[in-house]
Amino acid sequence: MTITEDTKRIRGTLTPDWLRALHADFAGDAAARLAMNAVTRTSVDEVAVDRGRLLGVQLSMSNRLDNWDAADQKRSGRCWLFAALNLLRADARKKLGVKNFEFSQNHAMYWDKLERANFFLEDMIAVAGSAADERIPMFLLGNVLDDGGQWNMEVAVFEKHGVVPKSLMPETESSSNTSRMNASLRTLLRKGARRLRDAAAAGAHDGALDELKQAILRDTHRVLTIHLGVPPQSFDWRWNDDDGAFHDGGTLTPREFLDEYTEIALGDYVCLVDDPRAEHPKGRALTVAHLGNVVGGDPVLYLNTDADTMKRIAAQAIVAGEPVWFGCDVDPQMEASQGIWAADLIDYSAVYGVDLSTTKEERVRYGDSAMTHAMLFTGVDLVDGAPRRWRVENSWGTEKFDKGFCTMDDSWFDEYVFEVVVRKDRLPAELRAALTHVPIVLDPWDPMGALA
Repeated sequence: MTITEDTKRIRGTLTPDWLRALHADFAGDAAARLAMNAVTRTSVDEVAVDRGRLLGVQLSMSNRLDNWDAADQKRSGRCWLFAALNLLRADARKKLGVKNFEFSQNHAMYWDKLERANFFLEDMIAVAGSAADERIPMFLLGNVLDDGGQWNMEVAVFEKHGVVPKSLMPETESSSNTSRMNASLRTLLRKGARRLRDAAAAGAHDGALDELKQAILRDTHRVLTIHLGVPPQSFDWRWNDDDGAFHDGGTLTPREFLDEYTEIALGDYVCLVDDPRAEHPKGRALTVAHLGNVVGGDPVLYLNTDADTMKRIAAQAIVAGEPVWFGCDVDPQMEASQGIWAADLIDYSAVYGVDLSTTKEERVRYGDSAMTHAMLFTGVDLVDGAPRRWRVENSWGTEKFDKGFCTMDDSWFDEYVFEVVVRKDRLPAELRAALTHVPIVLDPWDPMGALA
């Protein structure tokens, strides 16, 4: 039986005749039956992977920086913080003479969560005149205290609260598995949002609203500290380097530790993005409304540019010995056992007999792709000055991939990398000039506001 005029569905319904015709057509399609037999027994990625393409992505790099162990974010969404702290530790390792030094990711998350709670409550006061079911309040209430973030958000945390060695604020059960803690904090903050809105509607003055906000934050601080522990305000820092030599760093605050053991000037960096939509011109600065964590911190700022410019500047940094923080849509076209990406690595269209090809712009515009993960470029393979592949430090532990490191074919960069963080002095003059212009403000729900 085939689908004919007699068996077409009535508009808006799936009629029994039409469904029977679908099943009959499938039963008569040998390629579809073969694909079903394969995919019902084996992962579709294993069926669809191009083995020749996979083997063609070699692991060697003409420029490689990493000789340390990869970190592990475990069951949390802290990749953006891990990637930034991995960038900072590249400096700290040299100064400390310790190969596998790590900063405390728990410490960074603690301050991000508390600051972000305050940011959210300030937003709730600012939009108190809008109905709770209007789009902006609904969006903010639906995205309370997520684990993810963006470059300017971590800079705001580090510049205000500093960093500490991992040994001084180690992982807890909740820092490694954030779901239960986040659920409690979201309930607390949404309840707080209702209290603030009710008080504003009743005519409470600014001082009363601030007192109420502080009471909500005291409860937030209590819950957060129960889950993550107490962050050190100062500490005695002594360590043995990898040669066994003892060092006494004295008593330091977290902010002093950041200044003493890293040389990266966080304010000298900017986030380049590849927003492929024509209404957001290349060479323009972009920002996202209501996106941030530290009240009074610098807003999230992007410079929109093309992928080739991003690659060129990122490769220059790596050749100069600097790892590069970047954000991407991590899942598409990834061979998960070896940690290899290539734009044409997995051919789902061939398995299904259905055309699934899309452009980067189409994926962004229709919700099929956005920034989902942040990592660190630690190597690049250059041929006649052009990148062929990239080495990536992930934050999923050392048991996966090449001891936690992945390999990205350059084709994947074009399709699925959205942002890289580079020093402003590496930018061409026209992009540096764009930093002085008023940025285009994107809606809170814009895809460029996705949290890595």
